[in-house]
Amino acid sequence: MKKAAQVPARRPSRRGATAPASAARGQAGPVDEAALLGDLRTLVQSARQRIAAAAYATQTLLCWHVGRRLAQEHLQGGRAAYGKQILVTVSRELTADYGRGFSYAELARMIQFTQAFPDEAIVVTLSQQLSWSHFHALLPIKDPLARDFYAEMCRIERWDVRTLRQKIAGMLYQRTALSKRPDAVIAAEIGKLRGGQMSPDTVFRDPYLLDLLGLQGAYSERDLESAILREIEGVLLELGVGFSFVARQKRISVGKDDFHLDLLFFHRHLRRLIAVELKLESFQPAHVGQMELYLRWLDKHERAPGEDAPIGLILCADADAEQVELLQLDAKSIRVSEYLTALPPLPLLRRRLHEAIEHAREQAARRLPAAEGEA
Repeated sequence: MKKAAQVPARRPSRRGATAPASAARGQAGPVDEAALLGDLRTLVQSARQRIAAAAYATQTLLCWHVGRRLAQEHLQGGRAAYGKQILVTVSRELTADYGRGFSYAELARMIQFTQAFPDEAIVVTLSQQLSWSHFHALLPIKDPLARDFYAEMCRIERWDVRTLRQKIAGMLYQRTALSKRPDAVIAAEIGKLRGGQMSPDTVFRDPYLLDLLGLQGAYSERDLESAILREIEGVLLELGVGFSFVARQKRISVGKDDFHLDLLFFHRHLRRLIAVELKLESFQPAHVGQMELYLRWLDKHERAPGEDAPIGLILCADADAEQVELLQLDAKSIRVSEYLTALPPLPLLRRRLHEAIEHAREQAARRLPAAEGEA
């Protein structure tokens, strides 16, 4: 039988081959120009922020190295008498070469910078977040521990220069529990801050400055609570970065009775729930029993895996330091702090904080020999 001739397959035309692609392009629709521009703006802004951060860090390190060079070469080894004239000459020459930023006062500040922060590794870390303007605000602080505290908290909480100045003016360091510890303990805690660890002593303050609430005359605990929630953004700034609001009037059922915790927060750095009770009156020892009940309930019913035990904060109008000390509340994870709804004159606030710090350190010094004797 004769084999049938094979008919070659018909080759598709170019028009037929491109038709599906043309159809696909037609189905894609118009470009979303607004979304495209949004993405591009984000890329540009992100790049500019990285460039600015690198520039600020470089400027800060330059100031530190210039200060170190001047201090080592010209102001030591018996030549301090010539220091002023040296700075005048250097300032004039550098200003002629490079413009602003090398005045006599600025060079003197660079020397102070390298003396206040002698560890280059620490400066390198801080410069990733703190600008030269931040260090301008830090250098006038005479207490080196306070200065290191503000520097590390500024780095961790990412304060801008204005916020840093506000924290210093509000005497944040003097209001922390940390400031009332012995110097060796404070230095150790600051070392932990550099390693990214935050303790309750660096978180809690006494007193809390709540003048932003605008409370005047007679007011109730509910008024105070409502004002805190109304001004929650400012209150969280005073409490410190890391606090997150959880609940108001948290219901706590124990047996046949219901109780209500005024405010409940969570602290991200401590990884703990923070129970807050508001008291219009002065602190009373009976407040401790109530807070202990709340903390045990929260530990049993609300504490999530990986979290540490809850901490209680009793905010009251006044507190007797001796009563608080005798109750040994640290072992119970309870803090007692005063709050101020109106700021006193700064000299009065400074004196009160200084007296509180001195009293706490004296008490700690008295306990130390007793503990060594028992050992």
